[in-house]
Amino acid sequence: MKSKRSLSSLEELIEALRCLPGVGPKAAQRMAFHLLQRDQEGAQRLAAALGQAVQSIRRCASCNSFTEAEFCELCASSTRDATQLCVVETPADLLMMEQTLAYKGLYFVLMGRISPLDGIGPKDIGLEILQKRALDGLVKEVIVATNFTNEGEATAHYIGEVLKGRGIKLSRIARGVPVGGELEYVDAGTLAQALVERRPV
Repeated sequence: MKSKRSLSSLEELIEALRCLPGVGPKAAQRMAFHLLQRDQEGAQRLAAALGQAVQSIRRCASCNSFTEAEFCELCASSTRDATQLCVVETPADLLMMEQTLAYKGLYFVLMGRISPLDGIGPKDIGLEILQKRALDGLVKEVIVATNFTNEGEATAHYIGEVLKGRGIKLSRIARGVPVGGELEYVDAGTLAQALVERRPV
């Protein structure tokens, strides 16, 4: 019986790079060759930064996002409005919300969304932790800011069902025509939703 050949260092590097989203075999190969041929110093930095991040980064005890301390900077800040809790799917979504400069409350990061086809249920994305967080006595409004995909909508619906009738205001971010968008280039579904969610002038 033949023993399985172990991967060479180069093959191992290429396989490791393939764990990144959207990176297939060819892209992983290009990245590996670039790092080894043209930027060995960058490769060393990348390896050290990844090792350090894996060792030191953990989940915030309050919002479930990434942090090095027990609480992230936002949760530890005394200037944030603790009565508002915005629920997002990922840390990247949290950063996008922060870039708007329009929200001054706190967050809860699900680290995913309900997706039955992928075998991801409510327990897999921390919805029980969210429920405890939302019912801590400080939160008055939960703003659901999950994506407008089928999975995001299912997640928003589940959150609504879990928190309904608990004395908390529940709201969902609106969707519609983007700022600077021209109607002729907006898809029909988005335009229809903008009409439904219209407001007085």
